Amino acid sequence: MGSMEMENMRAETVGEEKVDQEKQMGLEENNLSNQSIKNKEIRKQKKRRYRFIPRFGCMRLDDGVPAAEQPDAAGGFDVAAGCNGRNHLPTHLVVMVNGIIGSAQNWRYAAKQFVKAYPDDVLVHCSESNSSMLTFDGVDVMGKRLADEVISVVNSHPNLQKISFVGHSLGGLIARYAIAELHRRDLMTKSGEENGEDESHKSSLEEKPKGNIAGLEPVNFITCATPHLGSRGHKQENNIITILFIILQTVPRFQFFCGFYSMEKVASRASWLLGRTGRHLFLSDCDEGKPPLLLRMSSDSEDLKFISALQLFKRRVAYSNAQFDHLVGWSSASLRRRNELPKRRSLLKNVKYPHIVNEEKSYTANAPQEVSLKAKVARRRTTEMEETMLRGLTRLSWERVDVSFKGSMQRLLAHNTIQACL
Repeated sequence: MGSMEMENMRAETVGEEKVDQEKQMGLEENNLSNQSIKNKEIRKQKKRRYRFIPRFGCMRLDDGVPAAEQPDAAGGFDVAAGCNGRNHLPTHLVVMVNGIIGSAQNWRYAAKQFVKAYPDDVLVHCSESNSSMLTFDGVDVMGKRLADEVISVVNSHPNLQKISFVGHSLGGLIARYAIAELHRRDLMTKSGEENGEDESHKSSLEEKPKGNIAGLEPVNFITCATPHLGSRGHKQENNIITILFIILQTVPRFQFFCGFYSMEKVASRASWLLGRTGRHLFLSDCDEGKPPLLLRMSSDSEDLKFISALQLFKRRVAYSNAQFDHLVGWSSASLRRRNELPKRRSLLKNVKYPHIVNEEKSYTANAPQEVSLKAKVARRRTTEMEETMLRGLTRLSWERVDVSFKGSMQRLLAHNTIQACL
């Protein structure tokens, strides 16, 4: 009997232990399920908290190729592929130029993408000579600063052979002035060398490629949302440039001004808020009785060959926002007349790049000459000055790429987004 009782007691004890274990396991499972529920709730709260922040797909970085940044004395920085044990000497310099109130940091993402696409060949320099309030000093002053900066970069990298420019917004105009200044210096250097050579060396000089920019072979000249025709006279919807939008370009609540001609007139009269740059953009400058600077930049002058310098590049590409750009008009950025703009209904998304809705291959417009430049300037008619600039710039071939962020949160900042997503 004693042994039977002992066995029964042991069985009861084992049974109780199993029950306790099951209860404990049940409690642990409940705790885990409760914890998972809490974690889900936390994730939901975070999603709700940051729901208003747009997730730009084009901002995701692929770190497959390491990109090394090296600051320079001017405050800008160079981006090149990591060495990975190789003797890395890129030969193609890509100069990126920021827009108004911008800086070299605006190009950080795009610079890395260039380097990752061409790791063995490209050195990207993000210019910093015209940043922040310095962008109010005028296109000519900024163009000369950029030219000096480019010369400094070229001297620091003797292995360079080719050069390209990428300018965003005002940066495109700065780059256009800078290449004319660099071309002028190259011509002066070449002239001095030819004068110092004897007759036996002249034949060899003539065999060298004609026309360099900073002593390098020009390849690509690319502008993104650049007001090539200035900021005056664009009355169509979504294409008004105003001082208010330039200063408050990241505040969507001010977009209701867009499309009102009266606001454009106010902006034109208030262009002094942007210093000499504002006068240049609104074609209201008259330095020493000369025509507006942007008008002069549409042709070759005695001292600066603006069109000849542009012509040296193998490709010229103009990216423009077809919609939602409240700072730069579609026609001004794409170098088209308003009646030449594609119909928005006919715009189709690119399969590979969904934000690209239209591409036009390069062509040269053959336009007849008309009223003289002095007569146009004297009358100060915006349409006539725009036509003069168009005729001058489209004597060269341009590739045009139209972009639209329709249906995306990115449309709220289309003018800035085009800089990162192309």
